[in-house]
Parts: sequence; structure tokens; C-alpha cells
Amino acid sequence: MIRPPEAKKIRKEFTDHGNMRIDNYYWLNERNNPEVINYLNAENDYTSAIMKDTDRLQGKLYDEIIGRIKQTDMSVPYLLNGYFYYVRYEEGKEYPVYCRKKESLTNAEEILLNVNEMATGHEYFEISGITVRPDNKMIAYGVDKLSRRIYTIFFKNLETGETLDESITRTSGNADWANDNKTVFYASKDTETLRPDKIYRYRILENKISELVYEEKDDTFSSYVYKSRSK
Repeated sequence: MIRPPEAKKIRKEFTDHGNMRIDNYYWLNERNNPEVINYLNAENDYTSAIMKDTDRLQGKLYDEIIGRIKQTDMSVPYLLNGYFYYVRYEEGKEYPVYCRKKESLTNAEEILLNVNEMATGHEYFEISGITVRPDNKMIAYGVDKLSRRIYTIFFKNLETGETLDESITRTSGNADWANDNKTVFYASKDTETLRPDKIYRYRILENKISELVYEEKDDTFSSYVYKSRSK
């Protein structure tokens, strides 16, 4: 008989509003602790062993679910500053392809980001907050490779296809361009609480230094930045 793994107990006391509670498994939130990783691997191995006799059924259910999904789906195009933007998927591939067409949907397609290519070699990969510069020549976008919703913002020159050799770490993934085509505003994240707590200003191709614009110190609130509809 296969026995499930047992996590050790380490007493942790919390006192809130005059009440004390005990969490014996609080130590399991230490994501970089080798003991935590070993325990999670043991749980996965146990699950695989217990569910082994359902492998064929799992495969059948997976194939049925995939068979009901339109793998070449595409979003409804929307017009922004002279370009139609849309997202499409390619058959047999997992990630989206972000595209645009200038002035008319009958014109040639321009691929902004092919996430299938970008995700190669990564166990997890997510794109967030693609924002086009007012002059249509560059985009800012966030990348998360750990599934923690902590994004690094990158910049891509749409005229040359080059991704700039500068980035902004520990962000919420969203940035918005100022009308000077040089400045972006973004929210940084507290890595412990994952709360967007600070708004920064960053000028590309200059000194790679972010300037703090606003800080939300009340931890019951989060901070975001975006343009109004009137720009």
C-alpha cells in the first residue's frame, strides 16, 4: 500500500485582534526552501502513483476536451490609432499570437509578439499589458516566467523587430505611455504581498532609472496607472 507523504509540523503562532491561532504548516509557504520543494515533489509522485490506473481515461478526456475547442480561434479586431489589433491562435499551439493590420483588415498582417516562440524552453510563460506607443512604433509588455504575477516589462521596436536591451523588473505587468513617446508609467509590486504599491516614471533609452511618482502606504489599497479615455 502506498502511503501519502506527511508534512512535518512546525508551530507558528499568530495573534490578531486579541485572538491567538496556530498554523503548524505555515513553513510550507517558503517557496525556495528545499524541504518544501521535496515535499511537493513527494505529493506529486504520490498522486501519480495513486492515479496510475486512470492514465488511459485521463488521455481520453483530454483528447475529448481539446476536440471541442476551436484551436484556430481569433479575437474580434479593434481599431486603435490607425491600426486594427487582434489576437489569434495557431492549431496545435498553446500560446497566442498578437497581431495588427494598418488601416484595413485586408492589409498585410504584422506580428507584434508570437508567444509560442517566446515561450520555448520555459515551463511557464505569460504575457501581460501590451501597450502601444502613441506613434505606433514601439510596444511595452510584461513577462512572467514564474507564475507569481510579478512581471518584467520589456520594450520592442516595431520598425526593426528589436527588443531593447533594457527592462523593468518587479512590476504589475502593465505600463502606459506618456505622449512624448519616451516615458512610461508603471506600478511596482511588493514581492511579499504581491500588492502594486508604487507608481514610477521611466524614460527609455536614457539612464535606466525609475523615478517614484506615488506610493500607496495603506496596505488595504493597491495602485494602478492608466490613461483616461481622452488620453
